Amino acid sequence: MNGVKAVSKQTRNNWMIDAGLFISAVIVALSGNYFLFFPIGGYQGGRNPWYNVQILFIRHTWEDLHLWGGLAMIMIASVHLALHWSWVVNMARRTIKELRGQCGGMNAAGRWNLILNTVVALSFILTAISGVYFLFFPGSKQTPDSLILFSRFVWDMIHTWAGVVLIGAAILHFAIHWKWVVKVTRNLFAQLPLTRANSPASIRSAN
Repeated sequence: MNGVKAVSKQTRNNWMIDAGLFISAVIVALSGNYFLFFPIGGYQGGRNPWYNVQILFIRHTWEDLHLWGGLAMIMIASVHLALHWSWVVNMARRTIKELRGQCGGMNAAGRWNLILNTVVALSFILTAISGVYFLFFPGSKQTPDSLILFSRFVWDMIHTWAGVVLIGAAILHFAIHWKWVVKVTRNLFAQLPLTRANSPASIRSAN
């Protein structure tokens, strides 16, 4: 195949899921940082330096990006988890063996990868749950606090700082798998012209 390594269907599907997860994560991270540094929309008049601040988009657009990007991220992450569920079960078994001191445990790289993935998973769960809370209980200064498990302020702190931890852990996770990303992406796009050339339509037109 002219030096191009074939990409399996499973690897291609994993790449597409990861690409969707990456794009939605970038959208959520950028909009989340916008709200972190500009937490209030402000009001017209008086001493308010943040009123009508516009960075690339108006505030309402940032809110829509954060909402729909977050929902997309939750759905794609659910698919990602389902596809890698066997890996999760296997790592859970190896962790139990590790804690019991049995053979078949993990090496240093495996432990670090497990810790990082655990941090990503837990911070994502907290961010997602708190995000769903704000979706169904948006609230305002004029409406009373819903007090579902915690106060609105606590939910806000959970969403903010779990999101910050998630961004940091996700960047480390992406950096660790960077070589895989580059390798699969290069092979995948290099394989596309060959796939088109060998398609039934191309063969018929050549004949």
